[in-house]
Amino acid sequence: MRISELLRTRKLLVCVGSGGVGKTTTAASLALSGAHAGRRALVLTIDPARRLANSLGLSEIGNHEHRISLPDDCPGELWAMMLDAPSTFDDVIRRVAPNEATRDAIYANRIYRSIAASFSGSHEYMATERLFDVVQSGRYDLVVLDTPPVKNALDFLDAPGRLARFLDKQVMKRLLTPHEEEAGFLGGIVAGTTAVVYRLLGHIFGEAFLGDIAAFFSLFKDLYDGFRARHEAVERLFADSSTGFIVVAAPTEPSIEVANFFFAELRSRSLPFAALVVNQVHHASFATPDVEALMGARARELDAGVSGPLLARLGAAHSRLVALAGLEARRVAQLRGQAGRGVAVHVVPRMREEVHDLRSLAALHPFLVT
Repeated sequence: MRISELLRTRKLLVCVGSGGVGKTTTAASLALSGAHAGRRALVLTIDPARRLANSLGLSEIGNHEHRISLPDDCPGELWAMMLDAPSTFDDVIRRVAPNEATRDAIYANRIYRSIAASFSGSHEYMATERLFDVVQSGRYDLVVLDTPPVKNALDFLDAPGRLARFLDKQVMKRLLTPHEEEAGFLGGIVAGTTAVVYRLLGHIFGEAFLGDIAAFFSLFKDLYDGFRARHEAVERLFADSSTGFIVVAAPTEPSIEVANFFFAELRSRSLPFAALVVNQVHHASFATPDVEALMGARARELDAGVSGPLLARLGAAHSRLVALAGLEARRVAQLRGQAGRGVAVHVVPRMREEVHDLRSLAALHPFLVT
């Protein structure tokens, strides 16, 4: 299925790939193409490098949807948002907390504040939470997700269950048992293996810190079912037929290796692998005899002492370009074969200028949408 059809029929497109291959500009260009096709499109980035704002010609994009100004004749809308993990975590707590008192107690808990800022994988987890919210809201016809070049490339797919596992009911039960066995929540004599662990933690970190941990798990035990339900909903969203994964690569050996990893992972997880985009491909637009004839005509306008060395350098540069273009063409063919039958492959040439505004994003459309 070509990307033009994906833009018309899918609700969520997820761009994945290694760093430096143009994933963010591809995501932004796809969302812009969706707007030109008449859809209300949102591009959401979870890449903390802030490349999305640059590609849209903006100085800043925050954690809330920001509408991008488009020409009056554009039938759709383009919106953009960049994830801010701590504030997203706060929004999730607000949604799943049973009441305001519980919500405010969690916000004030020191353990929660630390986890909201530095919980392992929180950026990816918060991205899936924000993604779930915007897709479920129904405000957009199309959401394009720009993923970060994470060390474990599909961490964001595993992220929905990470916090639910961290807050597993059995884990919370063991951690809370020493306190709940006694009449007083933080008082009494603790016993058993868990109690030994508590005494050791209390000795190392102090009783106040230990109390914060116990209070944190006590507050979160009633939120577990809400986190689990959201986790399962996000997993269904990723696997749904209205979603499409687009692997973005460059014609280099490291990028091909990462792309092959994505091919295998998406298939093993039964996720809808929809298209492959190969960016930054060199093309030699003139054959060698044509270039030699052109250089010969220009050489007559130069001094004899200048024309010889200049023509030699130009000829060598062109030969290197031809060789590079040939190598990259073979690599594109390799990627095409490894992507498999039924996967649309779009080849985007290396652009002459950096993609930094809507005009340069639109220049990618002929290669992505046709």
